[in-house]
Amino acid sequence: MIMTTNLFSFSLFIFSLTLLLLTILYSEKLYKIDTHQNEIMSININFASRSSRSIPRWYQVVARNINRKKIKIGLLLVANGSFSEKKEYYGEEVEVVNILFEHVSMEVKWNDMFPEWIDETLPWDSTKCPYIPMPQFDKYNDLDVVVADVPCGEERRGRGRSYDDVFRLQVNLMVANLLVRSGRKNVNGIDEHIVFAVFRGSCGPMWEIFRCDDLLWHEGKSWVYRPDLGKLKQKVLLPVGSCQLAPPIAEPGHDGWSKAKEAYVTVLHSSEDYVCGAIALAQSIIRSNSTKDLILLVDDSISTKSLQGLKAAGWKIKHITRIRSPHARSETYNEWNYSKLRIWQLTEYSKLIFIDSDFIVLRNTDEFFIYPQLSAAGNSRYVFNSGFMLIEPSNCTFETLMRQRFKVASYNGGDQGFLNEMFKWWHRWPTKLNFLKDFNLLPNYSMHELIPEDVYALHYLGFKPWMCRLDQDYDCNWDVPENKRFASDSAHRIWRQVYNSMPSTLRVHCVLTPEMEERKRMHIATMDFNGSFGRKFVNSEDS
Repeated sequence: MIMTTNLFSFSLFIFSLTLLLLTILYSEKLYKIDTHQNEIMSININFASRSSRSIPRWYQVVARNINRKKIKIGLLLVANGSFSEKKEYYGEEVEVVNILFEHVSMEVKWNDMFPEWIDETLPWDSTKCPYIPMPQFDKYNDLDVVVADVPCGEERRGRGRSYDDVFRLQVNLMVANLLVRSGRKNVNGIDEHIVFAVFRGSCGPMWEIFRCDDLLWHEGKSWVYRPDLGKLKQKVLLPVGSCQLAPPIAEPGHDGWSKAKEAYVTVLHSSEDYVCGAIALAQSIIRSNSTKDLILLVDDSISTKSLQGLKAAGWKIKHITRIRSPHARSETYNEWNYSKLRIWQLTEYSKLIFIDSDFIVLRNTDEFFIYPQLSAAGNSRYVFNSGFMLIEPSNCTFETLMRQRFKVASYNGGDQGFLNEMFKWWHRWPTKLNFLKDFNLLPNYSMHELIPEDVYALHYLGFKPWMCRLDQDYDCNWDVPENKRFASDSAHRIWRQVYNSMPSTLRVHCVLTPEMEERKRMHIATMDFNGSFGRKFVNSEDS
């Protein structure tokens, strides 16, 4: 009995000792975990203990996402406040620096940064852009957060640009440059030093620079972004406007020939008038030895027979529901042109070059996928032509465009006017990428035949080549006095060469239908440039 009792006591001692050792080890582990968490969350804990202070929500969001014991914040004091007040406001865990900068001159106009014309024969950096002052970056190259009070810019949509737009661009470019110089990536392109941008104000930042995909948090008049530094760096290396041609700058971490999926895309909607054009466009891209996919978005107006021809021509077909322009008149050419916005939904691709189906590609343009959104050739005034442009698909971009289409007026009622209001900051491609067949400014008709040899793509304005009778060997725009500005037999022959090279199974889709003949006849009879063919057949969304 005594022996049994001793054995039980010994077993109980061993069990207690084991339990004690496990408790000590587990407590030590918990202590390490708590210590690590305390290091990460010390700012939040300390701030939480200061109930008398009101900590901005944006700061709480940033603190939760930064794995550092101390946060260094740079302030662009666009509105008001002083360094000492801000330092006291945030507390001792935060180092605050006031970023000094010179305001851009009031003499700088938006048109100076986005001129209608530049000399493209010169090297890209030979033309000059207005001076947009930046901070002394070597003083602010280790920031964690940049906070800026951002101005809204010109609110009178569609009525030109003001100095407010210039100043707004300056603020956004300063923030972007500060973040790029403070952020770091490792050899694998992964962010090593994560940085954040905080914008205060009712408008938020310019989404051309700070993508909606990078928006971390938004509440009221505060916006927190965690930008993709590779994409942001590519943008700050570009000219401040279309005052210079955009140089081919690859996104850091990529060699410019990314393995990401890229494609050419066009859209057919509302009628079959452009089926032949889309077939010829696909054939011309294929003839240029492009390696990119060809994507065609179509609505239910395109017949099964036409879809078969389009697929045989090289297009991958995707069906869409068309989108009406809220600012277009009923039965006009641009009533459903907002259907083009659907291209932003093609998120299986990293980049797309949109080409209208009244183009012919003469030289391989694959090299231009290296550019960022939104890149295009100029049109008139300070706007770009949306007939040939590079975009980056994004669901949040599409959703934003869809929301804003009711609020933002288009200067011409079509997609080009709307997109120019939404993407004020764009990057200039050379005009040889989008050679507009419009010779209005040339002194005599003989000069209409001078198509430059280095043109990449021809944009057919006025009556399209497939609208001319196939038994005619000249441009039928000559037949209409008001359309002679678009007439060029040389350009017409180029299109016919593509047409003649197509198999007969594709050429059959280029027969001028009675419906198309009638619309053309009515157009000539009435000279109504806002009718069935509309200005799309006259000046391709000109201003």
